Amino acid sequence: MPVEKLFWQDPYLTEIDARITSCGGNRVTLDRTIFYAASGGQESDEGTIGGLLVARAEKEGLEIFYSLQGPHSFTKGDRVTVRIDWERRLRLMRLHFAAEIILELVYQHLNRPVKIGANISSDKARIDFSFEGRISDAFPLLEAEAKRIVDEDVPIRSDFSDRAREERFWEIEGFARVSCGGTHPRRTGEVGSIRLKRNNIGHGKERIEIFLKELS
Repeated sequence: MPVEKLFWQDPYLTEIDARITSCGGNRVTLDRTIFYAASGGQESDEGTIGGLLVARAEKEGLEIFYSLQGPHSFTKGDRVTVRIDWERRLRLMRLHFAAEIILELVYQHLNRPVKIGANISSDKARIDFSFEGRISDAFPLLEAEAKRIVDEDVPIRSDFSDRAREERFWEIEGFARVSCGGTHPRRTGEVGSIRLKRNNIGHGKERIEIFLKELS
């Protein structure tokens, strides 16, 4: 059985007890986890397993492998405490969903340009498009529509579209339903104020950089 991904059931959990299900060198797997592994452009969480820092979290199929920093004495079946850096998780969730809002607004208002890349870190998010012209010409519209969605503070529904394949989606009623396996806040109001910046990354390519103001 692959690891039970509790970060989907409750992305606000910061600490759990889990059991080691395999060990191979400094890589371990768990029976359950709150530690998100990089996927879909969203960076991994940071934190510890059994008090040891996780150097890398990698998704392989439906499993997640955690590479621990430094030697360990864990064996299969050991109970360990899993902790994540909550401030980093929260910023990743907020920036991830800010990017999801902006991407969907671009699709709805700019004739669905082709997305060619994306990354969500704890400092900023970016989305790259194949696009002729200055995408920043649309920023007043995108920022205004994003602000409206955030200010309405409506629920964000996240669930499985195919549980066996672990395929998921998010949905805001009346706005969009989008395939996505990342971590999401419960309501749009948690995203906060969104600021956009243009970066021209080559002929026919445009990048939108997404920043957030700190929540009070």
